[in-house]
Amino acid sequence: MSNPAIETIREITKGTPYEGHLFLVGGYVRDKIMGRPSTEDVDLVLEGNALELAQFIHDKGLADHRPVTYPRFGTAMVTIKGHSVELVSARKEKYTPNSRKPNVEHAALHEDILRRDFTINTLLENLHTGEIYDFTGMAMADIEAKIIRTPTDPDATFYDDPLRMLRAIRFAARLGFKIEPLTWDAILRNAQRLKIVSNERIRDEFAKILLSDNASRGLCMLSESSLLDQFAPELQEMRGVSQDGGHAYDVWEHTLHALESLPPDADLIVRLAVIFHDVGKPKTKTRTNGRIRFYGHEDVSAEITRIVLNRLRFPKDDIARVARLVSMHMRVGEYRSEWKDSAVKRLMRDAGDDMPDLLALALADRRGYAPGSSTSEIEELRRRIERILINVPVHKIESPLNGREIMEVLGLPPGPKVKEAKQFLLDEVLEGRLQPGDKDSAKRLLRERFQC
Repeated sequence: MSNPAIETIREITKGTPYEGHLFLVGGYVRDKIMGRPSTEDVDLVLEGNALELAQFIHDKGLADHRPVTYPRFGTAMVTIKGHSVELVSARKEKYTPNSRKPNVEHAALHEDILRRDFTINTLLENLHTGEIYDFTGMAMADIEAKIIRTPTDPDATFYDDPLRMLRAIRFAARLGFKIEPLTWDAILRNAQRLKIVSNERIRDEFAKILLSDNASRGLCMLSESSLLDQFAPELQEMRGVSQDGGHAYDVWEHTLHALESLPPDADLIVRLAVIFHDVGKPKTKTRTNGRIRFYGHEDVSAEITRIVLNRLRFPKDDIARVARLVSMHMRVGEYRSEWKDSAVKRLMRDAGDDMPDLLALALADRRGYAPGSSTSEIEELRRRIERILINVPVHKIESPLNGREIMEVLGLPPGPKVKEAKQFLLDEVLEGRLQPGDKDSAKRLLRERFQC
């Protein structure tokens, strides 16, 4: 399907000095060559002034709003019919050692190409003729050979902009490509340079790696390159931590296998929960009667999760959800057929809307134990939950009376006694002895229980 923004710019620049001098560049062209749906932003480069082109588009009344311009870098962002396009003046860049923000100056197209991150992202497509240009002479070959390499000296590329090391791994994980040996060696040498990159930019690339087609390979490459040490060393501590009790792998390998077992449509929250669910095991490992134990590791894991995700500036709500899933994952793992429905309801009530994600985490955890690990008990729990939900929606698994109503019935001031009374009513609902909306019976039970 054609991009309406691209089509619009192509049409309005016909017969103007821009015709023949505008080029699609980067991931959009790469993905088109590979026959993949593009997830990359659309970039247009020109040997000229991108800010003037952006204003030209706006003056024609075709942009959704005024262009967003970045004069220092000679770039502008326009949005047409809801689709964003970055317009880029061909440029060359010079970096200072402590910043990944370059000083720029206008340049020829072939110079602009050489400043780009990887050869596979250097192809140009003439917007008006459709002709493809491979100025490095390596882009088409590297796409064919499935290779990630820099168009110039990789040490200089990564020293100037260390975020490109994460991008290399992201492309390798997303596309199934290999990182060329000299490029990989440069990543190893420059890994510590990542510390000059903002945590927000690291977070965004980390999230894209985890959402890629082969997230476990991406995570493994982050570890092997020492890039993970720069922003989440807590995850590295799982390497080599042995475990027993049906586990065929150490904690790190188990985490990778669990991540691999997730369905392709698993969202970022679940993927983060999987990689952090056992991060507390290195700090809680003990031996008791010759057996390895990790007492309370879920709570330690949840605390480490909050520390790392806060460091990376994840949204507060996402952090809370991931930490909650991590802290609760053992409750699903401990499920047995003998559980009463009340115990299942209590789990459902505590998990709330996150119950499906908690089940997804538990399934991945179990599948990561060893090849062929049984998930029958978790599947049974899922069926019991579905059966219960037919009769009792999760949001109705609560006390029929709120705190104010309880205080009125019992004549109590605010305090722990009110919380105890509310928990008593909740337990009665969970046990099936009280209907969620039955306020009259709730008041009677309160008076009987608390002798009022």
